[in-house]
Amino acid sequence: MTLEDLRVFVAVCRAGSLSAVARELGRTQSAVSQHVKRLERETGVSLLERRPRGVVPTPAGHVLRDAASDSVSGLDLALRRLGDLVNGDGGAVRVTTGGTTVRHFMAEAVVDFRRRYPKVSLEFRTETSSRGCFDALAAGDVDLAWVTIDGPVRGIEQRPVVSLPWVLAVRSDDPLADRPCVGTAGFSDISLIRLPENSTSGALLDAAFAELGIRSGSGTSVADWDTALLLAELGLGHAVVPVLPGWGIPGDGPLRLVPVPDLPPLPVGWAVRRWDALTPLARVFADTVARSCTERSGPDEMPFN
Repeated sequence: MTLEDLRVFVAVCRAGSLSAVARELGRTQSAVSQHVKRLERETGVSLLERRPRGVVPTPAGHVLRDAASDSVSGLDLALRRLGDLVNGDGGAVRVTTGGTTVRHFMAEAVVDFRRRYPKVSLEFRTETSSRGCFDALAAGDVDLAWVTIDGPVRGIEQRPVVSLPWVLAVRSDDPLADRPCVGTAGFSDISLIRLPENSTSGALLDAAFAELGIRSGSGTSVADWDTALLLAELGLGHAVVPVLPGWGIPGDGPLRLVPVPDLPPLPVGWAVRRWDALTPLARVFADTVARSCTERSGPDEMPFN
């Protein structure tokens, strides 16, 4: 049994496919299968069950996968820490998040961190959903994930950083533009630009709408908050978006952001496999981003302590 056997086995369990892992690693499917067979010979049990659409771990496979995932991730962490020791203050911090998150939540922190640790590499990986971020963490591909927080996730530790209130983005010539806020009745005759169905923020917004009895038409959907704002500015609909750190509600220009106090704020923050296993550099970067977001939060944005 080798470390590479365990790495490949964990990858197969995650992908649910021998051929997918073979393509990812640039090997033949037979070579990937040999790693699994060697583990089965060593353990004396069957570890994978073949299904019409791939493979899944057997009960014994689940036991080995869980143990191997922790062991492989722990060893990878140790190797990275050894690299940091060899390179002084060098090394890398690997972060996964949405496509526009760095701009809105991390820009100032990135500059601050780079100034303090010029030899450290910051690596960003874009995911389209919190689920994708959690999978990247579980696979050991990244150190930190910035996510919308919606309840506990098995094997993941989460720390909310700031709670974002919601606003309705409308054109300045819209009848709702001059209101101090918008209540549930204000949504009855408007067409909303929808957030992505697979996003946690979109799911939380839909759940809040359902609980409040809000029903509105929707003819347009977008992949991120920035595009929602742009389409609202172009008059293609109204967008409900969270107020991001550092935003001000403009008093002039073509767009207005009208508070929606009935909607519960959106909690966002960091997710990791284990906080006590983070590298010192990753912890410093996480703290730098949290401090920056807290300092830039407006009076309606609630930082978490």
